[in-house]
Amino acid sequence: MTLPLDILEKAVNQHLSLLLKDGRIIEGKLSGYDEYMNMVLEDVEEITEETKKRLGRIILRGNNVVSISIK
Repeated sequence: MTLPLDILEKAVNQHLSLLLKDGRIIEGKLSGYDEYMNMVLEDVEEITEETKKRLGRIILRGNNVVSISIK
């Protein structure tokens, strides 16, 4: 069985796409995380149906994440 934290460990310094609970998509490079799946992402873009917004570096709380894709 593969655990989510095992996948995040392999994904450090890789580009991720995250679907959030509110329907937004966040894309950026994972620079760190903790045991609660809180993540630090670099070069982040927030993608909605209408727009793409550049956010830079963010800390994302893990309980907002619905799914994670490694790009």
